[in-house]
Amino acid sequence: MKTKVNTRSMVLMGFLAALTAVFSFTPIGSVPIGPLVITLNIIPVALAAIACGPIGGAVMGAVFGTLSFLQCIGIGIPSGMGAILFEISPFLAFVQRFVPRVLDGFLLGFIFRFISKRTSPYISCFVTGLLSAILNTAFFMTALIALFGKTDYVQGLMDEKGTHNVFLFICMFVGVNALCEMAASSVVSGAVGSALFKAKLIDMPSGNK
Repeated sequence: MKTKVNTRSMVLMGFLAALTAVFSFTPIGSVPIGPLVITLNIIPVALAAIACGPIGGAVMGAVFGTLSFLQCIGIGIPSGMGAILFEISPFLAFVQRFVPRVLDGFLLGFIFRFISKRTSPYISCFVTGLLSAILNTAFFMTALIALFGKTDYVQGLMDEKGTHNVFLFICMFVGVNALCEMAASSVVSGAVGSALFKAKLIDMPSGNK
């Protein structure tokens, strides 16, 4: 039985990794708005965390982060911001693209387990999808400010928004994008996660069977 569950998880993770690649290499998963894009790659990360826990979420976050970094050098859907950050520092650009996504997926696994013990797994799927978008934006922008906040590029973006208050700048910079990602991630992750539970393709969390 244990082998069967592990095999099922591996197949699901493989499918989600392939879906993440499709989202990264085709226009399906990226909707550009200004220097940022609305990304659907946070959805496979949320689903991996739901189905396979913190480790599964972290692994899918690593896949997302790696593909996001490759977009900085024109592999997949190009990222204008990523290209500029790569010119400033390839290493810091990798850290800024990779670490927030791994941390997002890892924490989502714990978040889903915590919430699912207190409510139905179906509601937990919607909440996990919502938090996937929130955490992705929060970690991404925090890393941007921490690693590149003193650069002319980010200072110029702050000048464009008319503020050098970090919190206000983040809210103004990601406002529409963040809301769209939250809506898409919560609805799709909730619907797909619930369907996987109903189809018994992933097990109910302990205490909810």
